[in-house]
Amino acid sequence: MSRVHNNALAVLFAFASALTIAIGTVWRHQIVLRYNDEQRRRQAEWREELPDDPADQPVRQSSAGAIGAIKRPTWWLSLSLAWVAYGFQAVALAFGTLLVVQPVLVLSLLLTLLLSARVEQQRMELDETFWATVLTVAVGVLVVLGKPEPGAREASLSEWLIALGAGVVVMVVTAFAAKRQGSVMRAFLLGAICGAIFGYLAVFSKTAVDAFVRGGIVELVTTWPLYALLAAAVVGTIVQQYAFSAGNLSRSLPAMKIFEPLLAYSLGMTLLGETFTVTTVWGWALMALAVVAMFVATFFLSRKSV
Repeated sequence: MSRVHNNALAVLFAFASALTIAIGTVWRHQIVLRYNDEQRRRQAEWREELPDDPADQPVRQSSAGAIGAIKRPTWWLSLSLAWVAYGFQAVALAFGTLLVVQPVLVLSLLLTLLLSARVEQQRMELDETFWATVLTVAVGVLVVLGKPEPGAREASLSEWLIALGAGVVVMVVTAFAAKRQGSVMRAFLLGAICGAIFGYLAVFSKTAVDAFVRGGIVELVTTWPLYALLAAAVVGTIVQQYAFSAGNLSRSLPAMKIFEPLLAYSLGMTLLGETFTVTTVWGWALMALAVVAMFVATFFLSRKSV
């Protein structure tokens, strides 16, 4: 457990992380879209006709966009923002719990949709704005009403392996299912997988940060969480590229932003012992309503197109 606990500083750095994530996400998504557009134009020149609906392009083109965009220097430059955001998140986790930091990071969803609409010179539709706001408010309720407290529990290695193994199985099955879906559902499922990976990354990060606070650089580099979070960061970034290539940003991003905190919540409470301080039946009922609202908002946002 970290030696310094300050929810105000945790929220401040988490918001800085959310804003940086939003900027980097929109930037990387634009790079992928431009790459795919260039590929379609080249194919159209070869065939002497441009497809009526870019969404009808085969899945293999989406895969090519995900890999091809990585070859561009601008993609790597945009990726640097992800590491800056991660640095803010690590500092936030040093001051607060996962149950405080993760909900604030969900604000990046609303920020990303706003920035994406701005970049593409479009306006967010009224219902899209409404559901994005519902999602943000619902997660905020979990922080304000729940009043999360840090945990002192240390999970055993077998518990970590069970939690990780179960997650890997579910994500692999979901990945295979996504291949047989249309562009909208495929983007949503890939976004969900990406969110789950980043959920694990958040828990690994919290564990690694606590190790650093507790024992300095020596304990950080000699324990497994550091290497687990590095692996999760690499895999998560790759899956994110495929999710971006599968469709419009608003089809995959909501799933990423909701499954990440939900998984981080679950693992933070079960493995790290973090808790909410709600004591009344009405309080828990409102918390449950907030969780339902998050899922409903995610469903409707995943059907929208920025």
